[in-house]
Amino acid sequence: MNKEEILAKEAAILNARDLAAGTVLESAALEGLEFDELFYIKKIDDNIKTRINGKSYKDDCDVPYDDLRYIRVLHKNFEGKTQIGELIINKSVAEDVLDIFKELYDADYPIERMVLIDEYDAEDNTSMAANNSSAFNFRFVDGTTKRSSHSDGLAIDINPLYNPYVRTRNGKEVVLPENGTEYADRTKENPYYIKKDDICYQAFSKRGFTWGGEWKSSKDYQHFQKIN
Repeated sequence: MNKEEILAKEAAILNARDLAAGTVLESAALEGLEFDELFYIKKIDDNIKTRINGKSYKDDCDVPYDDLRYIRVLHKNFEGKTQIGELIINKSVAEDVLDIFKELYDADYPIERMVLIDEYDAEDNTSMAANNSSAFNFRFVDGTTKRSSHSDGLAIDINPLYNPYVRTRNGKEVVLPENGTEYADRTKENPYYIKKDDICYQAFSKRGFTWGGEWKSSKDYQHFQKIN
């Protein structure tokens, strides 16, 4: 590769990195690029702080910025096209998470969208209803005073509309998001369901993550967490 080709490649990488999460990359934009160059981790800088402060990073958040990392990945959307994704995750699991999404991308695993939950004002139900996959959000488990593992960036929700949170409260089944109720029945077939031993489950579990679909008192089919 000559100097001009190297410079052109570097410019293409920088251009792709400047694109917003959710952007679909057409084939021409990917020519000559090594996909690993578009999977990366960085510290929480001032631009990211501006996006998350008062939203996922709430005023009472006690997690130091230095404990968190911003991750950019590629994923295949439901049309099979390459799309830019982003997450904020705990630095202790950042490398594992990057490897997970490389593996899922290589396997053409479909993820509809993956932008920071702050694009939905850090409203978990709104983000889930839009089938947005996300990670860090300083909050409590719905209906409880228990701090969520998302608060420390140790949990990731994948395709949450099709993999809802299901529990029984006062004898009544509660499904979140509400528009995911029809997907609470896991006996039905659906290409976006996460199931034990599928590629998504395997990618997370072999790196020490546990799956909410195996919980006893409730089921959180979208949820993977790694508690150190």
